[in-house]
Amino acid sequence: MDEINNNDTKSNSRRSFLKKFGIGVGIASVASVAGFSLAKGNNGNSYSGDMVKLLTPDGKLVEVPKEAIQAVKLDTDKMKEEARKGLSGKKFVMVIDLAKCKNARKCVDACQEGHMLPKDHEWIKLYLLQENSETSRYWFPRPCFHCDKPMCVSVCPVGATYKRHDGIVLVDNERCIGCKFCMTGCPYSARVFNWKDPEVKMPEGHVYDPELTIPPIEGTVGKCVFCADRARKNELPRCATACPMGVIYFGDLYEDTVTNGVETVRFKKLLADRGGYRYREDLGTLPSVFYLPPTQRMFPVERGIDNQTDEIKERYKKAGPR
Repeated sequence: MDEINNNDTKSNSRRSFLKKFGIGVGIASVASVAGFSLAKGNNGNSYSGDMVKLLTPDGKLVEVPKEAIQAVKLDTDKMKEEARKGLSGKKFVMVIDLAKCKNARKCVDACQEGHMLPKDHEWIKLYLLQENSETSRYWFPRPCFHCDKPMCVSVCPVGATYKRHDGIVLVDNERCIGCKFCMTGCPYSARVFNWKDPEVKMPEGHVYDPELTIPPIEGTVGKCVFCADRARKNELPRCATACPMGVIYFGDLYEDTVTNGVETVRFKKLLADRGGYRYREDLGTLPSVFYLPPTQRMFPVERGIDNQTDEIKERYKKAGPR
């Protein structure tokens, strides 16, 4: 009997030890996997017992004490440094199929919403063009062309606007002094001046990101950024995903592939088969935006004019991008 009691006592002690040890391993694993510091608990402070489930970067579901969760501080200097470098091994290009465009203006709306722009502030504009009196009119979406030889960059006196290795041209609004030299240097008038701060409320904890460029800052210059923040996540620009007709293709020149989200095609073959071209290539700026000519158009050009502001209707009366 004494031997049995001794065995029970040893067994209980072992279970108690394993139980305590097991809890310790659990906490250690959570701390190691999730990257949270439990120093507060180890220093004697007690937790309420409220646990929160979290998904770790490697896909594991873990539980951590609610009090142990700490907000991650974003390194804005590092964000700016990465924004200036761009994505290695990439060269982004855009192809716009003029035969498909019916002036739905969904690209404009999505761009304005995504970058918190007022309605009279357009980074991508639509124009109604006609080559001559004997040809038909067609819609012409015009974003920033992200030129390989950008005149806007060469004239900026403070280095606020710059071109990255992946071909995207950005503006650091926190460095921009509002001199407008870049606006004068751009032959396509693709830049706009922020005359006032946006009348929108920023999300709590918002940190300025040059790849997203929100909010626009009063007294600085803004423009289409090829949705660099989405490119970093391997996503299409907002204008491309919003277009109901699949007008806008986006992709990587090095991979020779572009897509509108529905159709994925070879970039060079598409240009060769459809006679793709750059707008005003004679200027020698080498735009990263290419156009497919408006042959065999899918919609009559008269669509999309109604229900627009007088300023937009007036723009449609003029020939040529402004």
